[in-house]
Amino acid sequence: MRSLGGALASPFRLAFGGAWRATFGTRRSMSIVITLTIVAFAVGFASNYWLPQRLGYTLLFGLLLAALWTWSSGQGVRVRMSRSRDRVQAGESIIERFEVINDSVIPKLWLEVEETSDLPGHTAQFVTSLGRTGHRNWRVQTQCNRRGLYNLGPITVRSSDPFDIFHREMRFGHRRGLVVYPRALELPRYSAPPANLPGEGRFRRRTHYVTPNASGIRDYEAGDSVNRIHWKSSLRTGSLKVKTFELDPASHLWVILDLSSQDHLGSGDDASIETAVTVAASVVRLFINQNRSVGLMMFGERLDVIEPDRGSQHFGRMLESLAVAQPVGTVPVASILYQQSRRWGRHTTVIVITASTDPRWQGAIRTLTQRGVKAAVALLDLESWGGRSGAAATAVELRALGVQVNLIRKGDHIPAVMVGQIPGGAVASGAALADVPANGSNGAGSVPAAQANMEMEEVPAEEVLAAADWSGSAAADASNEETPVQ
Repeated sequence: MRSLGGALASPFRLAFGGAWRATFGTRRSMSIVITLTIVAFAVGFASNYWLPQRLGYTLLFGLLLAALWTWSSGQGVRVRMSRSRDRVQAGESIIERFEVINDSVIPKLWLEVEETSDLPGHTAQFVTSLGRTGHRNWRVQTQCNRRGLYNLGPITVRSSDPFDIFHREMRFGHRRGLVVYPRALELPRYSAPPANLPGEGRFRRRTHYVTPNASGIRDYEAGDSVNRIHWKSSLRTGSLKVKTFELDPASHLWVILDLSSQDHLGSGDDASIETAVTVAASVVRLFINQNRSVGLMMFGERLDVIEPDRGSQHFGRMLESLAVAQPVGTVPVASILYQQSRRWGRHTTVIVITASTDPRWQGAIRTLTQRGVKAAVALLDLESWGGRSGAAATAVELRALGVQVNLIRKGDHIPAVMVGQIPGGAVASGAALADVPANGSNGAGSVPAAQANMEMEEVPAEEVLAAADWSGSAAADASNEETPVQ
């Protein structure tokens, strides 16, 4: 029957081609009905019996009616969507509001609305019916528990006839990105070894931040703040002058994240890379909030270097890089330290986050410390992830070189183990700090990333956010305001 139905339906596919499939799609039930219609007409005209002929006419009329129903059910349909923001941190939620509008006088008895998405656990799918010139509204709240770059959209609206012979799909809007930043935990007890600063003023440099060090004046430019105007110089010269500032002499802080595929194990939220990225984001957050100059370096598919800087915008750039970091690199951390060592001097502190026990990178750390570079290591114990052993011995060797080491095992509460140490001291652990709660992997509670929380409810039309009308183009508001770190 299937082969016969496909053969008999082929003239229709040849006649209408891609336009037919784009409008009505393909259904096995349609092939069956067309086959029955042709057989009924053939039997009726061959036998000159009225019953098969009337059955054929009935089936033909039903096909036409089903096609008209499907076509009309998609006419005059519009979709609006707004999203609360396009950048969130792991553990936070996004809220989307949908509005489906029927501009036609023909009621829509069955519409299936679905938003395409690769965000784990995100489900925005519902079925509705609309009256004449009616509309329906929904709100979907999804908790984002896994860092990464995801795509949401477009929105697909499907309609069909009651017998599922024909169906029609309409797409609204376009694909939009969603960035989920990694968790950046507070590290109240962590501190990195301070670097050596040669002389006062030697490393001063111009900055757009207001600091206690006013270095000179310049002509006023549009956009300069009023509190930067130097009124005495302005009165003396007859034109507005503003003060320029310099940063205090301060050490640069580099965070080196090892993305070598040989040094990471596990999958999902329990993977060692997730712990490493959380540690990196937490360390960056700590020193950015202290108004320190922080840089980031990692080698995945390519070398990714973010030069040291300050402020919340710089912090956002580093979080975006960390959000997509994956252990796909082939370059060991030892090679990175040797090749990039020219960047670092006596005024630099280097924090290495790795699970490697290769003695070659320990030699690179020794070389850096001999040049006066201060070093700290966050060392992941792969044995706790079911991998190789040797992390404890590596930690002992590094401490013998005067390097600060924090040993991290699977399931450790990161703020508990990331504690500033005196080189040569004992390894910090969650058990050694009983007053710090250890309530979950990575210090953020145990929440399955693939099981994001989604709430769906109908809301009144007056509560719908101002959104783009996706009958033509879409431009939902997705501003992400950041407060500068002082």
